[in-house]
Amino acid sequence: MNKAFVKESDSDEDDDLPGAPPIPPGTKNYMTREGHAAMRAEFERLVKVERPELVKVVAWAASNGDRSENGDYIYGKKRLREMDKRIRFLTKRLENAEVVDPAAQENLGQVFFGATVSVCITGAGDYYEAATYHIVGIDEANASVGRISWISPLARAILKAREGDQIRFDSPAGRREIEIIEVSYG
Repeated sequence: MNKAFVKESDSDEDDDLPGAPPIPPGTKNYMTREGHAAMRAEFERLVKVERPELVKVVAWAASNGDRSENGDYIYGKKRLREMDKRIRFLTKRLENAEVVDPAAQENLGQVFFGATVSVCITGAGDYYEAATYHIVGIDEANASVGRISWISPLARAILKAREGDQIRFDSPAGRREIEIIEVSYG
């Protein structure tokens, strides 16, 4: 089908994946060693294993004749476009990556990238919530397991704080006070 009839582009403008937070302009893509290794492994798997296998399937489906009603061909081409988009995304993120080793941190009592921070969050009334957060790279964040991105509002609020510090933080639930209980690296 002619590209004039479908919404496709050849530009690299759409290389950022939906839902993937952008890297702030002028900064590196800070990552932990584990996060970088996981992203590199995904890139290698896609490029060396999954994409070549998919190309074989698409080539086989194309050789079967009429492509307009060939499900293997149509689905394979769609999956190939999605995979190529993911590979471009990973390539850009890895090119801009800077691996930060938390073990090399000099100020161990202060909160910086790679820190694991135990906090006590005070809510409205007498409500207290204890939580532990690990400050990681943008692509490694998973708040449900306590891994927050260094650009998240909570991480920005506690960066450079020390054990015992109390910080005021505006959350979606309203103004809260956070007390830093413990800071550790490694």
